[in-house]
Amino acid sequence: MSTDEPTPQGAGKSPEPSGVDLARVALRAAKEQARARGAAAQQKKQARRGGLRSGARADGRDPMALGAAINRLINERGWETPAAVGGVMGRWPQIVGEDLAKHCVPQRYDEDERVLTVQCDSTAWATQLRLLAPTLVARLNEDLGQGAVRLIKVLGPGGPARRYGSLRAPGSTGPGDTYG
Repeated sequence: MSTDEPTPQGAGKSPEPSGVDLARVALRAAKEQARARGAAAQQKKQARRGGLRSGARADGRDPMALGAAINRLINERGWETPAAVGGVMGRWPQIVGEDLAKHCVPQRYDEDERVLTVQCDSTAWATQLRLLAPTLVARLNEDLGQGAVRLIKVLGPGGPARRYGSLRAPGSTGPGDTYG
């Protein structure tokens, strides 16, 4: 057969599906859709119940995923903000940068006053952090929610440790007691 010759009608085409074939295709598609809806509904139902159950009815003794249990505890106790601030303390180097994080470490968070206390290892770094404090407060409030941190209290390095020993005069407060 050469390319110039006309082909007969319908020679290269597959036969049209009959009514029974169309019904089978439609039934198969409907079953797949129902299976997908059922799986989605089952997952949604399990998520709503909190996962597996211990008996016929859901109750407080049912097993729960660890993350869900921790989130439930945090919500019940009202620890949302302290937990978020704890997460920030864990991510301190990413928030303030590696250089500043090497010299300034968050110490505590006062939830009532909304004050974050940060200890620096030198007065130069404490001064630098005081200058950056407004920007840092804005960045922390972006991350934690507006108003979570009102103020950053910057502490400089601590003084030398008090040494008490056999060569000290009784009642002496150390080297500072000679200056009045």
